Amino acid sequence: MTRVPSWQQLRDLKITEYEDAADGWRAISHRADAARLRVDQEMSIPVRGTQKGETPNAAVGRLNRLSDNYQYLHSECGLIFTTLNALAAELALPQRKLKQALEDARILGFTVESDGSVTYPQSVPLAPGTDKATSGALVPFLPGKGEGQGNPDKAKAEDIAERISTSVGEARDIDARYAGVLRKLKAPAGLAVTQEMLADAGRDLRAVRKAARSTIDEGRIPHGGTPAGNRKWWNGLTQEQRDEYAALYPAEIGALDGLPTVTRDSANRMVLAEAHAQAQMDLAELGPEPKKYEGAGPGRTISPEWTTWHEQRGRLEKRIKGMESIQARFAASGVPGKNGKSALPQAYLLGFDTQGIGHAVIANGNPDTADHTAVYVPGTTSNLEGIGGNINRAAYLWKEMNSQAPGQEISTITWLGYDAPQGLLDATQKHFAYDGAPELDSFLDGLQTAQGGADGSHTTVVGHSYGSTVVGATAKDFDLAADDVVMVGSPGVLVGSADDLDVGKEHVWSEAARSDPIPALGRDFLAGHQWGANTWNGIPYDAGYISSIPSDESFGAHRMDVDTGGHSDYWTEDSQSLKNQAAVAAGLYGRVKEDD
Repeated sequence: MTRVPSWQQLRDLKITEYEDAADGWRAISHRADAARLRVDQEMSIPVRGTQKGETPNAAVGRLNRLSDNYQYLHSECGLIFTTLNALAAELALPQRKLKQALEDARILGFTVESDGSVTYPQSVPLAPGTDKATSGALVPFLPGKGEGQGNPDKAKAEDIAERISTSVGEARDIDARYAGVLRKLKAPAGLAVTQEMLADAGRDLRAVRKAARSTIDEGRIPHGGTPAGNRKWWNGLTQEQRDEYAALYPAEIGALDGLPTVTRDSANRMVLAEAHAQAQMDLAELGPEPKKYEGAGPGRTISPEWTTWHEQRGRLEKRIKGMESIQARFAASGVPGKNGKSALPQAYLLGFDTQGIGHAVIANGNPDTADHTAVYVPGTTSNLEGIGGNINRAAYLWKEMNSQAPGQEISTITWLGYDAPQGLLDATQKHFAYDGAPELDSFLDGLQTAQGGADGSHTTVVGHSYGSTVVGATAKDFDLAADDVVMVGSPGVLVGSADDLDVGKEHVWSEAARSDPIPALGRDFLAGHQWGANTWNGIPYDAGYISSIPSDESFGAHRMDVDTGGHSDYWTEDSQSLKNQAAVAAGLYGRVKEDD
């Protein structure tokens, strides 16, 4: 550290040494992230895809640990280079102020003493000598103003002494603020990154943010901006600035629609790793289960301590389950599929947070370079805890699309970027769809932006259950950035006909199993009601917002053949239901088998 106790040390401080050190740590951070990608894509995937048994499994475990280590290095080294850059930038300002004060003293012929005081010629006639000015004068005179008939240099000297003292004081404050942060940016010896280390990385991030807030301003991130505006902002940054923002604000950068997939994935993986580690530690800190009951006999009651413990444990376990489902998808990359299906490609995390019910956006393959992209929007009861099932549906869709369109780049995406209704009564509320519509619109526009425009990829949106209602609300209020729409098990989509879904009637498709109760519920129970409150078993609900059902012939969609039953089996491998979705999403319309 600088340890700046004197003006001489501040004057002689070589700011470039800190900048050079920052560049070195930045290079290490870059190499660590590149190494993680190589381990994930070029090492782990081939091992998973070609070998089975105890030895390959052990090798994959070691590779996963190596990947975690590289990710941790990328994050921590990013914080170090960001801290050093911010330190150098902040110290440069008081150093410039000091050097200007010293130069002013030189021009005036004053002498700056070792303690920061300033000597200047005294005003006594015919008696040459000097007077001394120090900082902290009770009533300092303005530079150039004399004391009546006194010495006009007194005020100038006082001003210079004050500026010297202020510069050194600012430098000392900056030094003290960053010293503590840099001391914490270290890791214990060992080959494994522990949960404690990952959780500590989150605390490190917050400490660096606080220290560097004046140089790397979160306010410059275009929160709430358009995907095109986000991309323009990102492209306008230097690579060094991008690295700083990604290191200090990974959650914010990972959430920006329109940014490159690899950038968002790298940022969101940091957020996921730290959130998972913190949740695991919080769970451990709950300790053993407290005594459930207070008192004895018929009058006993459940203790408040047990209730609190039980609720907190349940919440944490659900959160952890969802995060581990995402990690399981990462680990599945390269694992061969059944029945000759191709192994899944690299997964990318395009969105993640644990707010409310939790949200996640996971892509199979990189959509930025895909020839065909399918975005799957899940419905009622979807949340972070249950994300695994929705990840699997998009994975099955990728395998079928890849089978039907070999040689083309395919990406399928599970998009849980909205607050889905968590029960049947909630699903009668239209606001979940309208609240989610701006988020889906932004995500689709962001895909298009990252892909280079509307012709960059053939894009299909697959809405399941209430997810189809979100798609309808998006088409109703925005311009849907998609080429095809597939409505699966839909209760209704807030528009009257297929013509209202932006993509053109010929590109609207529907699937509904005869044993699926949800379209029937939408048709017989919800449709036709007027706006306003209705009651069901005495409970108010909002009905009548669904004006037409996509699986009804009158809606005008292509009604595809379904050979699965119920509400959740449309993604059964090798089923006609899945093959039809894949044919549409791959643009192979001639392969679609329509309902008789």
